[in-house]
Amino acid sequence: MWFKNLRIYRLTKEFSLDAEKLNELLEAQAFVPCGSQDSVRYGWVSPLGRHGNQLVHATNGYLMVCAKKQEKVLPATVINEKVEEMAQAISEKEARQVGRKERQNLKDEVLLEMRPKAFARSRLHFAYIAPQEGWVVVDASSASAAEELLENLREAISSLAVVPLSAKNLPQQTMTHWLTAPEAPAQFDFGHECELRDPKDSGSVIRCKNQDLCAEEIHNHLVAGLQVHKLGLVWRGGVDFLVDDQLSVKRVKFSDELLEKADNTDAESAALRFDADFAVMALEISALIKDLLNAFGGVNTESASVEEMVAKASRSEAEELAREVEEVVF
Repeated sequence: MWFKNLRIYRLTKEFSLDAEKLNELLEAQAFVPCGSQDSVRYGWVSPLGRHGNQLVHATNGYLMVCAKKQEKVLPATVINEKVEEMAQAISEKEARQVGRKERQNLKDEVLLEMRPKAFARSRLHFAYIAPQEGWVVVDASSASAAEELLENLREAISSLAVVPLSAKNLPQQTMTHWLTAPEAPAQFDFGHECELRDPKDSGSVIRCKNQDLCAEEIHNHLVAGLQVHKLGLVWRGGVDFLVDDQLSVKRVKFSDELLEKADNTDAESAALRFDADFAVMALEISALIKDLLNAFGGVNTESASVEEMVAKASRSEAEELAREVEEVVF
């Protein structure tokens, strides 16, 4: 359950649902396995897996949820090969070429035949809501996976006003300044990994792993104009990670001391162990986010949520329509 990635979103409106109400709303979209002709299914499951039946696990005000995505595995090469065989048979039998539209129909037939026999692959995506701090934290390596979870959560509860976390200072410029100095921000030390990019040539990338980031060769690249887009940092609270220019935190590794802190609790069941892990992890991530934001100059609160942008666009359209009406009348 310990998160390996942190996609952090800022709540732009108060999150007022408690665990009981949130669980009730998620039950309407609880996970259902793929049927014979389903290619993908997405729904909510208990964060505790087989050890729990509630779709929300609450600890110290934090609300953990878990989404399950199941997909039928149908290799494109197998499908295309079958379609080609069928098209070839038609061509030989009827002495004609099979067109694009007919090939698409053949592909639909193949999918209809193969889908019930296909293997199903499942993945779990965890996230937790921190209403008291105004965050939603998703354990996802890609933005698309995180947005998919948030979109399904928004659909389940009708409204979820969030925006990706952004800072007042530009991350790439700030990280470049740190490494050029070289001086890590307060509460952090440099790790052993970074990615440098040329702002004038997006294709020019230098990736450094298991390197001394204060070495002269890296400093020379920075002096030449390259900027830091990913940087390995070690938080002195006990977390090793890689942060990028979108403030996405990846490859999170919690120290043995933190893991042992959770293990030292007298948990008599899987549910209590999960609760202890969640409590320790959420508190540490909360402190990490606070120090990370301080390092980047604080939170940028000017960005609007998707809902706010849609509402603003709707108001603008309504105002424009009203002006047009006034021009016609007067």
